[in-house]
Amino acid sequence: MNLIDSDTLAPVFRRAETHARAPLGARDLAVSLRGVQKCFGERTVLDQLDFSIERGSFVSIVGRSGCGKSTLLRLVAGLDQPTRGVVQRNARPTASDLHVRIMFQDARLLPWKSVLDNVMIGLPRSKREDARATLAEVGLAEREKDWPSRLSGGQRQRVALARALVHRPDLLLLDEPLGALDALTRIEMHGLIERLWREHRFTALLVTHDVQEAVSLGDRIVLIDAGRITLDTAVPLQRPRTRTAPGFAELEEHVLSRVLQRD
Repeated sequence: MNLIDSDTLAPVFRRAETHARAPLGARDLAVSLRGVQKCFGERTVLDQLDFSIERGSFVSIVGRSGCGKSTLLRLVAGLDQPTRGVVQRNARPTASDLHVRIMFQDARLLPWKSVLDNVMIGLPRSKREDARATLAEVGLAEREKDWPSRLSGGQRQRVALARALVHRPDLLLLDEPLGALDALTRIEMHGLIERLWREHRFTALLVTHDVQEAVSLGDRIVLIDAGRITLDTAVPLQRPRTRTAPGFAELEEHVLSRVLQRD
């Protein structure tokens, strides 16, 4: 669908929410959470959460600061365990486990290693050409010998993206990786991430406070408020996306109004 307006938004969201409640067995799921609760002391951060991610999809998680977005990502990654409930990561039939990589807001590059050697972290020397090829995919083939200190913020995040993708993950987790970048660089990174997702067909889960970013990248948007999912909707816009595309601004406003509880 190319065009959505105020008259078509509601039925589109109703269809999306119906889809989200389809039986789990009917879909190829990379990750599923059932009845998940996460507490820190007496504080409940996530409460009775049922959530799943279809293999090959791009899901954007939005919500206010402290709503539980990053906690959800850590549970999906296996970096933390739920207080109650089940988190299931489903490998492909030909694999023993779901291969997960994370890209953080901070690029986390080692300053004493070159760009190429940062991408090579955790890889044998036999994968050096793979690392070079991945650097080329993110547009940094000519910077492989540079130190991280010589790169801009956007370039450092490209290196971090290459370091994640060189492992050919099944699931890429994006924990507000573009939050510290300027607006123009962020738009460029949106295009790069979308292109690589389309080419490699990994599953992606983005956590962001930026609703425009969520609409730009996701084919599904999930809103978390006070530890619960309050909106789960498909994004009915064709790819590749631009902010001037018909329906983009309307969808952004709809999701933002839900975040701000204005509707």
